[in-house]
Amino acid sequence: QVPLVESGGGLVQAGGSLRLSCEVSERTFRIFLMGWFRRAPGRDREFAAAIKWSGNTTWDGDSVKGRFTISRDNATNTAYLEMSNLKPEGTAVYYCAAASDYAGLFDVENWGQGTQVTVSS
Repeated sequence: QVPLVESGGGLVQAGGSLRLSCEVSERTFRIFLMGWFRRAPGRDREFAAAIKWSGNTTWDGDSVKGRFTISRDNATNTAYLEMSNLKPEGTAVYYCAAASDYAGLFDVENWGQGTQVTVSS
């Protein structure tokens, strides 16, 4: 399990923006993708976005399409989630994950602390 550190959460008004960061302390040949998930109170974990460490391939969850953008900085081993036009239902703990392939993102068992995002109406 590669250590991941999420940051950037906070309180924002509906319609506002936030940028989340996920720093990978040790990039290895096993990690080809990074992903962001979120878990709202009383709900299952939901996929938000994913990106490959090389190339331009990204994936977006249906509920965030057009509002969230995932990116990465290979030099600093950091993945970002730019969130705009946030909605109150976006209030959740946001987690990042690393995997060797896309399907592997959904098999992660050990999650970090995540970062809390609260969207006020």
